[in-house]
Amino acid sequence: MNAAAINCLPSPGLALRRRWASRGMTMLMGACAVVVMAPLFLVIYFLLREGASALDWNFFTQLPKPTGEVGGGMANAIVGTLELLGMAALIGVPIGVMGGVYLSEYGSDRVNNWIRFAADVLNGVPSIVWGMVVYALLVIPFKTFSAYAGGVALGLMMVPLVMRTTEEVLILVPQSYREAGLALGIARWKIITVIVVKTALKGIVTGVLVALARVAGETAPLLFTALGNSFWNRNLGQPIAALPLQIFSYSISPYDDWHRQAWAGALVLMLLILGLNIFVRVLSRGKSAAS
Repeated sequence: MNAAAINCLPSPGLALRRRWASRGMTMLMGACAVVVMAPLFLVIYFLLREGASALDWNFFTQLPKPTGEVGGGMANAIVGTLELLGMAALIGVPIGVMGGVYLSEYGSDRVNNWIRFAADVLNGVPSIVWGMVVYALLVIPFKTFSAYAGGVALGLMMVPLVMRTTEEVLILVPQSYREAGLALGIARWKIITVIVVKTALKGIVTGVLVALARVAGETAPLLFTALGNSFWNRNLGQPIAALPLQIFSYSISPYDDWHRQAWAGALVLMLLILGLNIFVRVLSRGKSAAS
């Protein structure tokens, strides 16, 4: 080793300081990661501790008991949540996906920039504002709270998130796929639907599931639209029960048994959202492995 190379080597003291600085930053980042993850584990711990004891067959099969009576369940609220999510998907998924396709494949840069800006602003709108808007558009004119209004509120909340996710996924599809289709004389709309969307389908589904998980636990918009119901909903034009509404109602009540069931309902809702997120991770992992 020549003299120039020897002069470039750090001194023993400097090398030691660098090692300690590296270890210190690694420990600091590890501590920050633990702090970020701690709230999730605390939420899961408290939900399991307080709500697991109330989970039984009656909780999933029975209706809420009258005020003051012990027992009952949230069967109508669980089913109502699934119905509301289904209606929200019927509204939010087609509009969001087609909007994402337009942003990715059509439109001018100027128009698309304004659409993206509007979608980003809508993503930041508080959920209670969505509830107030749908309340003014559907509840007041029809003079009734309804499952339809709740589904519309949640569906509108899904639209900007699904649209932006779909756009980002479609942009990742190689341009050569489109050019190859055009070279074969295939119509542009068929290239988009059969080649581009099919290639990005797993990512689009991932975005839809993320949006569903985002709106599944919303309470404020449902207070203005679905209102809640202690019985089975047999008419979507009438108020409907939902887990967030039932949890809210039970948690502010003066009855200990309702508090216990509120914890159980929160645990079920958390497991639903956790399951959706795990499914999203599995889809994303499969997408990464395929690419």
